[in-house]
Amino acid sequence: MKQFGIRVRELREAKGLSQPELAYECEWEYSQINRIELGKINTSISHMFHLAEKLGVKPSELIDFEIPQGKTKK
Repeated sequence: MKQFGIRVRELREAKGLSQPELAYECEWEYSQINRIELGKINTSISHMFHLAEKLGVKPSELIDFEIPQGKTKK
């Protein structure tokens, strides 16, 4: 979840969006974006597809990251 959140933040910042702006685009509360980026919640697949759409990327780009060796949780 942590690596996913980092990837969401990278893509959001690359698009020049703040967390509140992305939340507005997604029609979510700002805190939802914040919790996703901090790796505090495990977002659903439907939310992942929605995020990808609003960020203008393929869903696969959201999960294009390496999991650090020996870390399988959070």
